[in-house]
Amino acid sequence: MTGFDAVKAYLDWLLRERRAAPLTVAAYQTDLAGFLGFLTSHLGHEPTVADLAAIGQSDLRAWLAAQASTGTTNATRARHLSAVRSLFDYLARHHGIINPAPSLLGRPRIRAPAPRALTPAQATTLVDDIGAEHADPRWQARDTALFTLLYGAGLRIAEALALDVGAFSTAAPALRVLGKGSKERIVPLLPAIRDAVSAWLALHPSGDKTSPLFIGARGARLDPAVARKTMRDYRRGAGLPEHASPHALRHSFATHLLGAGADLRSIQELLGHASLSTTQRYTSVDATGLRDVWSRTHPRQDGASGIVPETDAIKRPA
Repeated sequence: MTGFDAVKAYLDWLLRERRAAPLTVAAYQTDLAGFLGFLTSHLGHEPTVADLAAIGQSDLRAWLAAQASTGTTNATRARHLSAVRSLFDYLARHHGIINPAPSLLGRPRIRAPAPRALTPAQATTLVDDIGAEHADPRWQARDTALFTLLYGAGLRIAEALALDVGAFSTAAPALRVLGKGSKERIVPLLPAIRDAVSAWLALHPSGDKTSPLFIGARGARLDPAVARKTMRDYRRGAGLPEHASPHALRHSFATHLLGAGADLRSIQELLGHASLSTTQRYTSVDATGLRDVWSRTHPRQDGASGIVPETDAIKRPA
């Protein structure tokens, strides 16, 4: 059996036995064809199943390096390696061809992009002005309350829109939020949030505690797409960057807290992150801001490069 025969059998198994989506099977086919094409060049002949059983980590590293040399990103190479591992798992389980090399090889490291926040001035102006996107006072109050809650409490848009009227009390200092994985957390409510939500509730058409807190024109729970459109219309009129989205307000909440001296563990609790490593992404954002401040204000800063020239370096003692 050739390597191409093995891949064909694997793809057929994916489609018929595992009932994988046709697009998924097509993606695996493309990834594995590239892998076998490399092996054909690397080995000097079309690979057989015996060749697949014999390849080592050095061969796999050469394959990944060849992709990197053509500009393939770490994320794409990690996906290709995942496809190869899946093929070898299939060969081990169904054909007794065991090669641990793919599973022992480390995946290319994928660096999560740093969260993109607004400046404090942009965020506060946004929550103050976004209600003006509507002529109707009801929707002005609704959107002011919604976006004040997103920025002031760091909620995800889905978390905010899942709230019912009964979740909010003008006397309560905090809000109980149901986050990802049905994990509950308590979020403190700033006076600005309480004021904005109270103003909206005064115009809310239903006093039923089980009614959605944020509703659309037809009285149903507000669709996230409507909130995103409101934000999109506002940012274009206000000249904000394209990354200014409802979720960017959550990023802004965390970044601005960190910049003001809040500790990571507290921010983790407020955001409802299961892992501290997720919250640590905000340290890179804050570090970038600190570098920008330094480059603009430090007396030893030299031009746009941010590098102190060697001739101005502090002299060593003789």
